[in-house]
Amino acid sequence: MRALLGVLWPLERLNSGLLAVGRIIAVIALAVMVCLILGQVFFRYVLNDAPNWTEEGARFGMIWLVGLMAPLAYRQGGFVAIDMLERALPGRAAGLLTLVLLAISAWVLLILWDKGLNNHVDSLSGRGCSSSLRWPFGIEIGKCGNRFQNSYQYAGLWVGVNLLILVNVELILRQIVTLLGGGDKLRDLTTTDMAGAE
Repeated sequence: MRALLGVLWPLERLNSGLLAVGRIIAVIALAVMVCLILGQVFFRYVLNDAPNWTEEGARFGMIWLVGLMAPLAYRQGGFVAIDMLERALPGRAAGLLTLVLLAISAWVLLILWDKGLNNHVDSLSGRGCSSSLRWPFGIEIGKCGNRFQNSYQYAGLWVGVNLLILVNVELILRQIVTLLGGGDKLRDLTTTDMAGAE
């Protein structure tokens, strides 16, 4: 038990720090995304001429927003869950079922890690150049010159999968500690400042 807690507590601190920074970046991405969409609506309906880069910029913000907030929601139990079977089972059986489901989630996340890297970030589409997003002030970076490389967008989801894997490992360790009777040594991960599905 002590060895498990010795691994769990540093991982818990790491995840707390990474997710706190990710939350700040996600809030900024949300604000930028909303401003771009509102600007696009204003220019399209008032001036009848919207800039072509606002839609792709908003999508860029949305991808990073989802990639950074999904791990936080997963850690705090904010995803929608069908838990009738878990609630119907006695305590230990429900705990074992949760552990099995977390292991299946880890397997799916590892597949997503590979697909995200090889099919999106480091693929033909990921290495391509944005059709409308450009670096400000004519700055030229990499092979795309003054245009964004698509992998900068796709990397948001891949970063999210990496964070989800870290959170999943933490949840697996927490579940094992709970099954071994050490649940009272764990701190509560849910917070009141995030809405969840009830």
